[in-house]
Amino acid sequence: MNRMKTLLSLVAAALMAGTASAEVKMPAIFADHMVLQQQTDAPLWGTAAPKKTVTVTVGWTDEVYRTKADAEGRWRLAIPTPAAGGPYDITVSDGEPLTLRNVLLGEVWICSGQSNMEMPMKGFKNQPVENGNLDAARGRDPQLRLFTVKRTALLEAADDVTGRWSEATPLTVRDFSATAYYFGRMLRETIDVPVGLVCVAWGGSACEAWMDREMLAAFPQVQLPATDAEVNKTKQRCPTALYNGMLKPLIGMAMRGVIWYQGEDNWNRADYYADLHAAMITGWRKQWGIGDFSFYYCQIAPYDYSIITAAGQPLYNSAYLREQQARVEHLVPNAGMAVLLDTGMERGIHPYDKRPAGERLALHALAKTYGIEGIYCDSPVYESMQVEGDRVTISFSRAPMWISCKHGFESKCVEVAGADRKFYPARARVERSKLVVRSDKVKEPVAVRYAFKDWVVGDLFGSDGLPVSSFRTDDWPDPKPLKE
Repeated sequence: MNRMKTLLSLVAAALMAGTASAEVKMPAIFADHMVLQQQTDAPLWGTAAPKKTVTVTVGWTDEVYRTKADAEGRWRLAIPTPAAGGPYDITVSDGEPLTLRNVLLGEVWICSGQSNMEMPMKGFKNQPVENGNLDAARGRDPQLRLFTVKRTALLEAADDVTGRWSEATPLTVRDFSATAYYFGRMLRETIDVPVGLVCVAWGGSACEAWMDREMLAAFPQVQLPATDAEVNKTKQRCPTALYNGMLKPLIGMAMRGVIWYQGEDNWNRADYYADLHAAMITGWRKQWGIGDFSFYYCQIAPYDYSIITAAGQPLYNSAYLREQQARVEHLVPNAGMAVLLDTGMERGIHPYDKRPAGERLALHALAKTYGIEGIYCDSPVYESMQVEGDRVTISFSRAPMWISCKHGFESKCVEVAGADRKFYPARARVERSKLVVRSDKVKEPVAVRYAFKDWVVGDLFGSDGLPVSSFRTDDWPDPKPLKE
C-alpha cells in the first residue's frame, strides 16, 4: 500500500510538473505596467505547451488573436495597437491563462550606451546628478514607465533579460537613468501620451560589445571572444558580450527609436569609430526589421583623459573621437547628434548635469520623429573657410539664426596655424553669421581649430542655444605624445 501511495504521489508530481512547464510564459519585457508601442503591429512572444493553440485577448478590442506554439513550445504573434491609451489588460492562454495588467499604449524608446546613460538620478558615489534629488522628488507620473535591464555579459545570445516595469515615482526615478529620464519627461510634457523607457546600458562598455559577429565582420582589428573565460575577463568591453546578454532578447519588440550615449571607452581608438557605430546602427535596424527607426545619440562631453592614461602610454585627444561621432549622423539616415561641448567636467568623466543631454536628445525626437513644428534640434556645423591675408572667415551650415558666443562676440576656444602646423590662440569674433579669425603670430593661416582639445568648455552656439561641436579645417594626424 505504501509503495502504491508513493507511486501515485510520483505520478501526480510528474503531472503537476508537466502542467507547470506548459504554462504560458513571456519574456520579462512583457509584464504588468509595461508600455506597448501604439499604432503598430506589436509583436508578442513566449512559450506554451508544444503545438498548443495560444490565444491573446486585449483590452482595446473584442477580437481574439490566435497562433500555434511550435514543437518546442515557442510562439509569436503580432497584435495591432490603436492610438495611445489605457490602462488595459492583456491575457495570453494555452488553457492556462497569463494576464498582464495595467498596460499602456504609447511611445517606447530604447536607451542604451555606457555609464553616462546608465548613471541614475541618485548619481554615483561621490558623483551626484545636478538637481537629481529634487527632480526625482517631483518625478511621480503614472503615464511614464521605466524598465532597467540588468547587467549581463554572455558568449552566446540569451533568450531573456532580467528587469521589471515600474511606474515613475520618486523611488523608481531615483534608481533610473538620469539622461533617459530627462528625455522621457520632456516627451511626456510635449506629446502628452504614455512613454515607456527601456534602459540597456553598462558603464565602461565598448561600442563593439553592443554588436554581434555579423556587424563586426568588417572590422578585422576587433578580436572576437571564443570562450566564456574571455567574456568574463573583460565583460562590458568584450565584443558581442552585451549584445548577447542584454540587447538580443529585446530585438523585435515594438518601439519608436533609440537614444544612445557612448564613446568614452572608444576614445583611444577613434580612427574607425564612425564606421563602427554606423555599422552598429545599421545592424540593429536590420535585425529589428521595422525600417530605419530613429536613432539619436550624444557626442561625448569634454574631459581630461590624461587622468586615466598610464605613464608611458600615448595621450589621445578625445576631440578626434568627437569628430568621428559628428560624422555618424551623415553616414546613416534618420539619426541626430546632441552636442555636449558646454557640459563637461575637466576631472570627471560623468558630467553632473544630465538634463541637457536628455533634453537635447528629446529635441531631436520631437522635431524629427514626431514632426512638431517650431522645435529646432540640430547644432550648427562647420561648412567652409576662406582666407584673405591673415584673416580667416569660417562659415556654418544649420545656422538659420546665425551663431552666438557665450563671451559676447569673441570665442576663447579658437586656434590658427600656418604651414608649419603649429597652432596659436587666435582672436575669433562673431560677425553676423560668420566667425572671423586672426592671430599676430600666423601671417599666412592655413588651418583653424575650434575647441579641439580633450578638455574645453565650448563657447559657440546657435542662436537657439545649441552648442557648436568642436571642429577643425585640417586633416592632420593626431601626434599622440606620451604621458610622462
